[in-house]
Amino acid sequence: MATELEIKLSVSEHAQEQAVQWLTGRPDVHSGKTMDLVNRYFDTPDGLLNRSKAALRIRKAGDAFIQTLKTRGEFVNGAHAREEWEWPLAGPDLDLDLLADTPLHRTLDLSELGVVFETNFQRRIFWLQQGAATIEVAVDSGVVKAGDKRLPLNEIEFELTSGAPESLVNAALALADEVPVFLNLVSKAEQGYWLGGLYHPQLEAGHERLSVTAYLKTLGHGWLLEKPVPIQMLDLSRVAGAADAAGCSELWRQVNDELSRGVLVREFAERATLLGRLQLQLAAAGQV
Repeated sequence: MATELEIKLSVSEHAQEQAVQWLTGRPDVHSGKTMDLVNRYFDTPDGLLNRSKAALRIRKAGDAFIQTLKTRGEFVNGAHAREEWEWPLAGPDLDLDLLADTPLHRTLDLSELGVVFETNFQRRIFWLQQGAATIEVAVDSGVVKAGDKRLPLNEIEFELTSGAPESLVNAALALADEVPVFLNLVSKAEQGYWLGGLYHPQLEAGHERLSVTAYLKTLGHGWLLEKPVPIQMLDLSRVAGAADAAGCSELWRQVNDELSRGVLVREFAERATLLGRLQLQLAAAGQV
């Protein structure tokens, strides 16, 4: 079992091309391999595994098959910290025996597991040297599918392989200064569960003072559902205070003004760098 620390940025197809140009133009980046990945995600018919905040998949990369279990983990200072188990397989079928020593074994009847959705994409790997830190940058282009439903998949993923955790968000922020990105707390798996009808995020007004993390998750729901976020009906006083502490109050005001006019999160994130910069500046300042 290992713990991974990563930042996932959703981008438009055009912005993804810009990101590749940004990466290849840096002297501290070198290119790695390119691979096609086919990923099948498993759950019970009622989505018990998803409700347990875990994801189970089999990945086909070339002729190799890998079974992976991930917990959803925590979102800390802009990055996801998650527990992960991986096992090589001889073929494409799920090996339930491998799950015996994991938390899954104690939470559900493994015999009920079946394929719920797939995420299939091409991955280009780059290696970024950020001071003493080494960061793997994965550029993913493909599709999320469940039955006959499809969502385009375009992501830039930063994963820390060595060095200080703060270098991860600093690297992502450097990209966000140049390219429109969206710090997305809705994972590929959640997108697949939503397409498969087992994940039902809501955009609702409430009286609770939202934390920065809750605010970012709300933006992610707006991005997924392609509906306006009811900004004026949310208590965002904590977020405003965090933006002030992070030194990005003016950026917060600009973003809030746009969202208050009913601009869709996905549209906003794809046409300007404002939203991604705000998200990552809050994260870089430890305000999430």
